Amino acid sequence: MVETQVMEAETVRTRPGSLWYDAWLELRHRVIFWFSAAILVVATAMALLPDLFASFGPNEGCNLRMSKKGPIGDAVFGYDTQGCEYWSQIVHGTRASVLIGIAVTAFALLISVVLGMLAGYYGGWMDAFISRLTDVFFGIPFVLGATVILIAFPDHGVWAMTLVLVVLGWTTMTRLMRAQVIAVRDMDFVAAARMLGASDRRIMFKHILPNAIAPVFVVAMLNVGNVIAGEATLDYLGVGLQYPEVSWGLQLNVAQAYFAEYPHLLVFPSLFLTATVLSFLLLGDVVRDALDPKLR
Repeated sequence: MVETQVMEAETVRTRPGSLWYDAWLELRHRVIFWFSAAILVVATAMALLPDLFASFGPNEGCNLRMSKKGPIGDAVFGYDTQGCEYWSQIVHGTRASVLIGIAVTAFALLISVVLGMLAGYYGGWMDAFISRLTDVFFGIPFVLGATVILIAFPDHGVWAMTLVLVVLGWTTMTRLMRAQVIAVRDMDFVAAARMLGASDRRIMFKHILPNAIAPVFVVAMLNVGNVIAGEATLDYLGVGLQYPEVSWGLQLNVAQAYFAEYPHLLVFPSLFLTATVLSFLLLGDVVRDALDPKLR
């Protein structure tokens, strides 16, 4: 009886699964995965439900007599230059950074999948056109290009920032998607589907996409952290979001002038920004390792 149970257990453990299932089996034993995921869950909750974490709304409950005071009483993070409780301001600043990071990456990923699929599958003039278009946008520096565009259109908000960053942030994933599609399109199972009369659309989305998307998905996860850092940089430089918007980059922009006397103004948003960006990068790294059997 015992031997039968052992044999059954071995059969379950050795049963072949999908790439994503095998990756999950690898990820669930990684401390870095759970650590990064926990931080990102908290950051996402702060962005979606800030009232659960903050005592005041954005730019509310401010008292100029408390301006720039450090941690005191219930205000463990102190107060900002307007006398607003700094913890509440940091919580509300999470929304802009996380929303822009995820939205930009989602739209850029969609563009990359469509363009990379068309270029890699059909080749010819379509591949040449999409590749040259990608090269043009790839040659525009991310932060510099966004700075020029945002200065030209000063009245912009979160969605305008998102649009600008999407326009400049789809090229790397498109190149990778194109390369993956080219590698997969000539495999035997794709040729078999074509011989059985499957349409191009069915071949692309049923057979090629599931086998080509994994590396692009990993790059997208890494891209979220890069976009959040880029958005904070633009806010810090004064060309991104503007008051009365609340973001970590804006808080860093204001805090730079007071760091010597009031270091808490710079330290606390920096810690939250660093933890969020680093978590996305670490999560992308461990997912990449789990999806690539050669790196296990």
